[in-house]
Amino acid sequence: MKPRTPDARDAAASIVRTLRDAGHAAYFAGGCVRDRLLGRAPQDYDVVTDARPERVRELFHASRAVGQQFGVVLVRKRGVDVEVATFRADAAYSDGRRPDQVTFCGEIEDARRRDFTINGMFEDPVTDRIIDHVGGQADLAAGVVRTIGDPEARFAEDHLRMLRAVRFAVALGFRIEPLTFEAIRTHAAKLTRISPERIWMELDRMLTATGRATAWRLLRDTGLVDHLAPGWRFEPEEAERIERRLAALPTGRISAPLSVAAILLDRGPRDTRTFCRDLRLSNDQTEGATWLVQESLRFTRSDADEFAQLRFWRAHTLGNDLPLLAHADVVARGENPERWQKVAAAFNAIDPVQATPPPLLSGDDLTRAGYAPGPVFGRVLAAVYRAQLNERVRTSEEAATLADQLMRTERAS
Repeated sequence: MKPRTPDARDAAASIVRTLRDAGHAAYFAGGCVRDRLLGRAPQDYDVVTDARPERVRELFHASRAVGQQFGVVLVRKRGVDVEVATFRADAAYSDGRRPDQVTFCGEIEDARRRDFTINGMFEDPVTDRIIDHVGGQADLAAGVVRTIGDPEARFAEDHLRMLRAVRFAVALGFRIEPLTFEAIRTHAAKLTRISPERIWMELDRMLTATGRATAWRLLRDTGLVDHLAPGWRFEPEEAERIERRLAALPTGRISAPLSVAAILLDRGPRDTRTFCRDLRLSNDQTEGATWLVQESLRFTRSDADEFAQLRFWRAHTLGNDLPLLAHADVVARGENPERWQKVAAAFNAIDPVQATPPPLLSGDDLTRAGYAPGPVFGRVLAAVYRAQLNERVRTSEEAATLADQLMRTERAS
């Protein structure tokens, strides 16, 4: 992703002016135009032009080709990277994701090859004029996500557009136009032809954001939810519980492991790990989601007086997410939250910095006390440390006394 910076618009506008001064047409394009019309701050700016890639490279020495076969050059201006693309028309998409080849063309053809009307507008930053060849302004005003042209053809070209339609609808609070919606349902099964990494990229942006429950409902209603990865299906009752669970999570952005755990909680740790690997999540995300699923049921069933376990949970890097997931599941199942509330209160009272203090007793201490090292050491040290976390021993002397008792019991058994 290109850097978010207040200078991005000025940098992109400077590129447009240079192209104009050299005799070329040039505009802002895509999401930055849409966001400005919606009163949102664009994350980045893209420029389109009739200048060929080699000409762009001539005009901007601080540039490099990042998709020359698609006419895309990355220009560095004022510390900002701006994508500059030549107007193009796309040929067939034999892989369901990228055009087999492109031909350079004029601005109208370039606008018409884009995905949705709200993303197909241009802006002249010199005059602030909007150039709209596809009806994007009307759909922005109506709050509609609509493909440019025949939706059947657009989704057959690029299957990932189906997920993008859902993401845009949720992020903008828009509805998906009926013909566009039905075309997604028709082509939903083709989603599995897209690389798992690209699918997860879209899901990650949807399911970690505030509208995650709405996104899940749209994924269900369009049929996409059963094609996120080969072999995965969600029964209606399970899918409804997932939606309630996602809705019960806090508003605002959440971690990717928490969003995945909320979806896979009914499946258990093994299926969670498999799902994460099928969608090529990172190792950290996979381990995190698996840990949350594994520990969530234990959390709601634990004893608020069992400080040791609460401390171990509190010290985990995803410790803050655990009570959120447990609470969301209690809500989703319509269970009595009283027990969860007691455990959560005890959990939140623990200082995460002090959750797992240094042990009061070590193996060297046992050796100095005259005990020979062996397998029993680990069991005794673990029991003493748990007693320390449960505040049943508070000093090194008390820890040594408990260890002596445990060692004697081990010898007698």
